[in-house]
Amino acid sequence: MSKARPATSSSRCWRRDERGSVSIELVILLPALFAVMFIGMQAALFYHARTVAIAAAQEGARAAGAEHGRETDGVGAANDFLAEAGGNDVLTGASTSANRTATTATVTVTGFSLSVIPGWKVRITQSASVPVERLTAPNTSGTP
Repeated sequence: MSKARPATSSSRCWRRDERGSVSIELVILLPALFAVMFIGMQAALFYHARTVAIAAAQEGARAAGAEHGRETDGVGAANDFLAEAGGNDVLTGASTSANRTATTATVTVTGFSLSVIPGWKVRITQSASVPVERLTAPNTSGTP
């Protein structure tokens, strides 16, 4: 008959074999965790900058599309909105352009999102168009 080993010695061997495994797990998992956090932060910065750019373009288009509005009014309104929304802290290198025809006013805002990844710039371009307001005479002839 063979002697059975005590339970305590086998548990000690098992613990001895696992020594350092937590350190190895952290070395593998922490970079992955930080990568996920940085990607999430970058996505949030991109989304916020894009939202500010489209809101500025809409504000500028409304100003340019007013009855007596001009392209410069649209550019000014969009730039004012960008400045109030955070300026270069939200959308760096922002530029605004406007185009007004007889029927449509369009404003385009272009810039770069902030980045937590060094050397990586995400370009954002958003446009908004509205119909130009016109004063028309009411139809008094009775025909549509």
